[in-house]
Formats: sequence, structure tokens, C-alpha cells
Amino acid sequence: MPLPSLQFHSTRIFSTLLRRSMATNTTTDLFSPTNTRVGWIGTGVMGRSMCGHLLKAGYTVTIFNRTISKAQPLLDLGARLADSPHAVASQSDVVFSIVGYPSDVRHVLLDSTTGVLSGLRPGGFIVDMTTSEPSLAREISSAASSKHCSAIDAPVSGGDRGAKNGTLAIFAGGEESAVNKLNPLFALVGKVNYMGSSGKGQFAKLANQITIASTMVGLVEGMVYAHKAGLNVELFLNAISTGAAGSKSLDLYGSRILQRDFEPGFYVNHFIKDLGICLKECQSMGLALPGLALAQQLYLSLKAHGEGNLGTQALILVLERLNNVSLEPPAASNPSS
Repeated sequence: MPLPSLQFHSTRIFSTLLRRSMATNTTTDLFSPTNTRVGWIGTGVMGRSMCGHLLKAGYTVTIFNRTISKAQPLLDLGARLADSPHAVASQSDVVFSIVGYPSDVRHVLLDSTTGVLSGLRPGGFIVDMTTSEPSLAREISSAASSKHCSAIDAPVSGGDRGAKNGTLAIFAGGEESAVNKLNPLFALVGKVNYMGSSGKGQFAKLANQITIASTMVGLVEGMVYAHKAGLNVELFLNAISTGAAGSKSLDLYGSRILQRDFEPGFYVNHFIKDLGICLKECQSMGLALPGLALAQQLYLSLKAHGEGNLGTQALILVLERLNNVSLEPPAASNPSS
């Protein structure tokens, strides 16, 4: 029976051509400065540097930040200023957000009047890079889908230096095809790691924060112990940096601590927020993580002392107070005295 055979072969040829066409479109549809308008919401310690990489790569970028002065360096690079997240979205194909708290994420993305989703065209993309709640990421994805848009949760790790150097670790959750399409944009700020469906990017970042929290406790405890033992703490840190105790936290913060540099690469207040989300998720999972709980208590002590706007390396202050010691070098004596 030749006709069914012919029909079968025609179907196979059509399917092959369709797959090739889809593969070609996937490549040609990748975002680039010539075909993509970018929106950016949140120009704080990290967001400002991250957005700057997109501007320097030639993208047309429209920005919104509650404090306009923090956006000025990006305006100087050629960014356009909008007066609301809605206005950003109406001028963008892809909108990135990196703000403070889940409540901020909900407001800037989902507010029915001023939010991003109210102004984004069908086919547009939302990329939230705030460390936030996995359940909220799934809610945003569902709301975006209902408006024929895509939403990716893509929190980052690497602090202010990673943001400045474009070397952040990016944890992406959502449709894998959407993440692939966004790769040229992600590559400008760091390395993207696809973690799974919506919310999985947030879960990965929370696990990252749990790891960092205990590492920071170990780092500052080791420094206080070395100091009490009479060691030169700088020599001690150099000695352990290439051994099993070496870590990114040591590399990023060891010298800052010794120099009493507590400027925020990542705010204590935001870290407390992250660890609180972690503990909430642990409760839902029936999971006991005592190291995480201890770290959050120590960081809450910083906040209680009015030090919530310092960087996470300020944890050394808690251990110094607990032990009535100080790693701060004594003031130089006055030669004339």
C-alpha cells in the first residue's frame, strides 16, 4: 500500500524540518543588544554593577529605583529612568529585579497598577534575582503565564565583588528553554546554573546561604581562637587559605575583617531575611538544621546592636563581644607622649 508509506515518509520529513526550524529559531531568538530592550529594577550594592554590565555591552536599559541618587551612575552610562516598575516593563522585553525583601518583590512585580506584570507585553520575560521565597517565585511564574509571559527566579551569590567582576553564581528556576534564551544576558553578570522548575532557583540560593552562614561562623571563631592563642591572625589566615580550611568566605572577607572594613558587600539585615526564609522552609520540611539556627541568632545579635546595615563579615563583632576580646590592632602610640 504505497499511499500510507508515502504519507509516513512525508510526515517524517516534515517533523525533521520542523525540528531544524525550531533549533534555528532558538539560536536566532537569543537576546542581543540589537533585538532586546532591557528593564532593571533595583540599583543597590549589587544591582548597580550588574546593570552596568548590560549597559556596557550595548543594551538599551530602562531603570527604576526608589532612591534616584543610587541610579545616577547608571544614568551616566546611558540608562533611561522610569517612574514606576510598570513604566519600565512597558519599554522592555526583559525586566530584571533585585530588591530587598519578598514584600518588595511582590510589590514591584505583581501590583495590579504599578507592577511589572501590568505593563509587560505578551511574550515578555521577568527575571527576579532577589533572594526570596520559593512559593512567591511559583506564584509569579503562574501570574506571568496567565498573561503569556515567562518568569524566571534567578537569585545570585558572590557579593559586591562578584557583581563588579561579572562572576556571580546564578541559580535559575523556571522553563529551561527560557533560561537558555536568556543566556547571553546572564553571561554578562556571571555563570548561570539551571536548577529546575519555578522556585528551584530560590531553593538553591537558600541552600547556598545555609552553607555560607556556617562557614562564616567557623571563619570568625577560628580568627578569635588564633588571636587568643597569640598567633598573628593575618599569618594564620594566609596559612590556612590554601589548605582544607580555605573558602570563598575567607578569600572575600578575611582581610576585610582584619582591616575593620565592615562596608556591606551583602547587608546583615538582608542575610537575616534570607536565613529566616531558610528556617521557615525547614519548618515546612520538618528539617532540623541547628547550625543555621545558631547563625541566625548570632546575626540577630548584630541587628540588636544597630549593626544591621553592616556587611556580613561584621559577625566578628559578635564573637569579640562574647569573649571580651578585640582583633582591632591597638592605636599607634603618640611619639611625643
